[in-house]
Amino acid sequence: MKEYKIDIAIIGGGTGGVAAALAALRAGCRVALTEETDWIGGQFTAQAVPPDEHPWIEQFGCTATYRKLRDGIREYYRNWYPLTPGQTDRRHFNPGGGNISRVCHEPKVALAVMEAMLAPYLSSRQLILLLQHKPIKVDAAGDRISCVMLNDVADNAKVLLHAPYFLDATELGDLLHLGNVEHVMGAESQDQTGEPHAPTGRPQPLNQQSFAMCFAMSHHPGENHVIDRPRDYNFWRNYKPEFWPDKLLSWWYPKPSTLEPRPLALFRDDSGHFPLWEYRKIQEPTHFLPRRFNRDCAGDGITLVNWPQMDYWLGPLVGVSDEEARQHVERSKQLSLSLLYWMQVEAPRPDGGTGYPGLQLRTDILGTRDGLAKYPYVRESRRIQAEFTVLEQHVSSETRPDGAEKFSDSVGIGSYHIDLHPSSGGDNYIDFGSWPFQIPLGSLIPARVENLLPACKNLGVTHITNGCYRLHPVEWNIGESAGALAAYCLREKVTPRQVRNQQDQLKSFQKVLLAMGVELDWPQISSR
Repeated sequence: MKEYKIDIAIIGGGTGGVAAALAALRAGCRVALTEETDWIGGQFTAQAVPPDEHPWIEQFGCTATYRKLRDGIREYYRNWYPLTPGQTDRRHFNPGGGNISRVCHEPKVALAVMEAMLAPYLSSRQLILLLQHKPIKVDAAGDRISCVMLNDVADNAKVLLHAPYFLDATELGDLLHLGNVEHVMGAESQDQTGEPHAPTGRPQPLNQQSFAMCFAMSHHPGENHVIDRPRDYNFWRNYKPEFWPDKLLSWWYPKPSTLEPRPLALFRDDSGHFPLWEYRKIQEPTHFLPRRFNRDCAGDGITLVNWPQMDYWLGPLVGVSDEEARQHVERSKQLSLSLLYWMQVEAPRPDGGTGYPGLQLRTDILGTRDGLAKYPYVRESRRIQAEFTVLEQHVSSETRPDGAEKFSDSVGIGSYHIDLHPSSGGDNYIDFGSWPFQIPLGSLIPARVENLLPACKNLGVTHITNGCYRLHPVEWNIGESAGALAAYCLREKVTPRQVRNQQDQLKSFQKVLLAMGVELDWPQISSR
């Protein structure tokens, strides 16, 4: 068995994990970063989701390294893609042209930029990167974790990591479960949190947001790219949720903020219905020169499919056995393939016909044989029981007329509406406004364990507030601040709890964050 002794072990190489590693490495620590798939980057890459960002992202509202990542993505296109001159010169160039973000892009580009950001530390051996390694065991003594064992999914070899600090950046909060760290799953009750949108009665730990298996596709009119009929197609083509205005595989869904039936369209047409193709488009043909390259981005380009019709809510991923979780992932894959097949052969078209056989599943975009993402797009994880938990009452624009709660222990900021997708407990969308908010240090401090920190969406939030703390720039900020905190504690020989509860340490750490380019508060702006 290989064993490594490092300063900080970061388990999970997703969006928050990469940010945490960069912060700890810049502080001079020796770091091990592990990742269950063969791609670092999480939401950006293995889950294949273009970034969900707030309206002010180009000016403020993210960390300096997150901005460096976004700039690096644009620069990668400028250096290596045949862009039209007008796009080359645009400062805020949007490669994909999608409207969910000002920097929609292919997942492999984000992967290349993140790998470049880590490359110097790999060369100097300051960083140990263990891809395709999944945590399987956590050893703890009292209130401290001593080591984490990982399994190499490629050859079943075992690796042991020893470190003074461990960061859980896994997508599902694996270390919380394996290490018996006090945590929460699913929906808390109103009696527990007092949140107006929390369920009444008992807590619902298996009531978790839906997840999705994303895929990319292009459109080639006049060609036939129809896939084999998916195994579970009959089930999904006839599935009609009670809270859905039509069958799930249709052009209808409930508008999240009002739950009123809303029509959708595949492409922009005269109907005025929302064109799904443009939502997470990752390649816009007019941005590229008409060379041979342009054959596969001609016409409609490439879009990343993460749409309401493919949300899977028939079972959760945490709180169930590994086998049941695998079955839910497999059924989610069948749903995604069924959506594609339905669009290819049965979807109503504006001209009165049915089907778009020219839709092509792009198996070259996401690094998988089946064309689906390497990992589910996870919206909700296990969450630590924290020294401080962010509630709806701290950030909701419905309950707070003058802005979000101000936290004196802020370690970052974020902004997104409270956005919960339909859940495994049978809830429809829960979607309402929130103010631009801060990330309190107390939400990164476990109630008991002294040397474990959350580094993604597993911090001290609730089922409700997870809905606005789970997106790309916020997860990056959480990870970066957690990595910086572990490094600070090693250098100053203090615990994270002491940093939060001793004013001189808190102010000193916040100065470190400010020097790194982590914004701790918002300017005066209106709610999104």
